[in-house]
Amino acid sequence: MNVRTAALKLSLAVVALACAAAPAAAEYPEKPVTIIVPVGPGAAPDVIARILADRLTQQWKHQVLIVNKPGGSGIIGAQAAIQAPADGYTLYMPVSSAFAILPESKTKLPVDLATDFATIGLIADQPMLFAVTPKLGVNTLAALIALAKQKPDQILYGASRLSVPHMTGEYLNARAGIKLGYVPTTGSAKVLQDVLGGNLQVYVDSVPGVAGALQSGTVKALAVASEKRLDSIPDVPLVSDTLPGFMAKGWFVLLAPAKTPEPVVKQLGDDLRTALRNDDLKKRFEVVGTFAKPSTIEETNAFIKTEQAKWRPIVRQIGTD
Repeated sequence: MNVRTAALKLSLAVVALACAAAPAAAEYPEKPVTIIVPVGPGAAPDVIARILADRLTQQWKHQVLIVNKPGGSGIIGAQAAIQAPADGYTLYMPVSSAFAILPESKTKLPVDLATDFATIGLIADQPMLFAVTPKLGVNTLAALIALAKQKPDQILYGASRLSVPHMTGEYLNARAGIKLGYVPTTGSAKVLQDVLGGNLQVYVDSVPGVAGALQSGTVKALAVASEKRLDSIPDVPLVSDTLPGFMAKGWFVLLAPAKTPEPVVKQLGDDLRTALRNDDLKKRFEVVGTFAKPSTIEETNAFIKTEQAKWRPIVRQIGTD
């Protein structure tokens, strides 16, 4: 056998091998897929992840499992994800603060979302809401701003430190030239409890955590920080009606460990967008004040950079850990 003939046979063998491998790639997934979320069961990101998991389970005909890994500002969940095999069967759904806030707040992190993970796509966003106890006696955001100017640091809101609600409260302070007092607390349920108990006067968080209280009238919604009014609370005006351009949202992305094969990442992105365009999923999201955002990898990465630039000055103003 001469060299030319051997080379030809080798080329044909490579082509045959590639063709044989192609159906296997197209069959992904061939077994259950796990999505790690960095919060406990019942928290807003967990609810969103489980709605998405239901839809993907129907699409793929394989179970999509949610694994809760709370703690460490999302670092524990991220570490668990990057320690898993990079084969597309373990994914990670961080909250927006992990991208837009945490890197600015700490000098050294054991995980770098930009390099340790591959972007699959944006999942959804949740607009922030400003609400108050009726005892405060204000019915509009403009009235709250006016009262806060008269009483600097006396009107209090609560949030987890360096969370999106915390940043949103400080963003309002900066834009409106006021000083709402910040009280560190944990989660929207605790914030609502403190507002109802009189320890806080202002609720800053997404709509799901306060929906029941809005319906009962035990808190008063003032404004929502989204592009348009929400169907679930159509009478609540936009923050931008009072402070033009003011928008603030929590958001969720889906990631895979960095070394996940590119064809698998691409298919995951395609399948994610298909899931997010499903009418039933969109309705289930909207019930909990969440809006599906099917996006390409490029669109998602550009969005993340925009959000980082927006929040960077606020984080630096508050100070780092």
